Amino acid sequence: MNDALIVAPLLLPAFAGTGTLLFLRRRRWIGSAISIGSAVGLMLVSFILLGWATADRPIAYALGDWPAPFGIVLVLDRLSALMLVLTALLGLAISVHATLTGLDRKGWHFHSLFQFELLGLNGAFLTGDLFNLFVFFEVLLIASYGLLLHGQGSRRLTAGVQYVIVNLIGSTLFLVALGLLYGLTGTLNMADMASRAAMLPTGDQGLARAAGLLLVAVFALKAALLPLHLWLPRTYAAAAPAVAALFAIMTKVGAYAVIRIAPLIFGDAAGAFLLPSALGTMLLGFAGLVSARCLRDMAAFGLIGSTAMLLTAVALFDQQAMAAALYYLPHTTISAALLFLTVDLIIRWRDNEDAAIVPTSPYWGQKKLAFLFLASAVAMSGMPPLSGFIGKLLILRATLVSPHVAAIWAIVLGTSLMALIGLARAGSTLFWKEDLTRSLAADLPAPSRMEALPAFFLLVLLASLTLGSGPATAYMEATSAQIFDAPTYVHSVLGAGEGGPNTK
Repeated sequence: MNDALIVAPLLLPAFAGTGTLLFLRRRRWIGSAISIGSAVGLMLVSFILLGWATADRPIAYALGDWPAPFGIVLVLDRLSALMLVLTALLGLAISVHATLTGLDRKGWHFHSLFQFELLGLNGAFLTGDLFNLFVFFEVLLIASYGLLLHGQGSRRLTAGVQYVIVNLIGSTLFLVALGLLYGLTGTLNMADMASRAAMLPTGDQGLARAAGLLLVAVFALKAALLPLHLWLPRTYAAAAPAVAALFAIMTKVGAYAVIRIAPLIFGDAAGAFLLPSALGTMLLGFAGLVSARCLRDMAAFGLIGSTAMLLTAVALFDQQAMAAALYYLPHTTISAALLFLTVDLIIRWRDNEDAAIVPTSPYWGQKKLAFLFLASAVAMSGMPPLSGFIGKLLILRATLVSPHVAAIWAIVLGTSLMALIGLARAGSTLFWKEDLTRSLAADLPAPSRMEALPAFFLLVLLASLTLGSGPATAYMEATSAQIFDAPTYVHSVLGAGEGGPNTK
């Protein structure tokens, strides 16, 4: 086993993003092929790393042969491998969709920005250092600024300015928290900080908890939790739906950071506000879905609500609840991306950028889209037979030991009903009702089977997660156990830095 392969998820998109620039004006199809090829390569590499991650201990790779905690270290474990696979699968579907639908030709730099977005995501999932987590956050955010504006338009420009301001505030608070933690512990390596934080004198522990809470608040901002959620609906609704589908995993970066850092360094005290915030966000998200009058807003609010459901389980900081959250994590990401891609196909069918939920005259291409929308609605609302139903059952079962079980059950079941009502109403309006005064252009072609292929690919992934729920649940349980096994993580990283077998 060559541990250097751990760097591949960073190098592949970095070189591919640069390579696409060489074919910016001529033979742009070569740039598209490089981008899709990079996505395929990332998928293959991520599955290899997933196989490696099933070992008993995390694998640390020290870049430049600088030992931890002094150098940059990448850490591969079950959690980071899961996120790499999820990013690669989503990246492949969206890059193909953007190429087939012509989205990449509405601006000059789509594939370059797309690859650097993947670079930032993969780096955030692999890094074992808090400062480099900040760096990779900035890489993916800078790329997301360009992707948000791709295709232009005043609405996207307005949303982009607000998005930049919010994230600049978040980045500033991130740096403040890092400064406090470095001043207290003298390190930013996660494993080293975990061991030093436990030995802080009593007088410094209160400040360390405050820094931890500030850090979790920054991650809550990235995950769009109440009251830090206001930026997401407008931003995701303004972006091109395929771009918003990629952004579906950006909210999970905040959730990933909470899962990675809180149990390792701060314990459950750092997430004291997380549970009420997640429950409130769940209510607000699915209420927004019910009241939405256009498909873009509906998908954005659905993403907020489903991410909040994930963080509700995370906020319990219990091994069983964390396993349930980890099973629900790929479901909510893929189902939100599926809904956004389906919305994009519907917009192309109706030739209506506003994506208003209103009836039109019947059209022959609606059957395929109606099926995709139905599948998206079932997935987003967590109804059987797709994996969202299993994920919610696991979450509800895990909350039985919580003192807040009544509130959690009431909100989870209530918001599931709200999502079902909102999505069913939208589907019946779009595909069953007729309004002959709103005729569609006779020469407007329905999306082809090739254009719908990435959406069906995501649907197959959801079906696979459902059919393979047994092995998937076993993997998530082992991942949860590894997350809460801080001593093993610390020994794997710092042991490598002391000249252990994983040092490179």
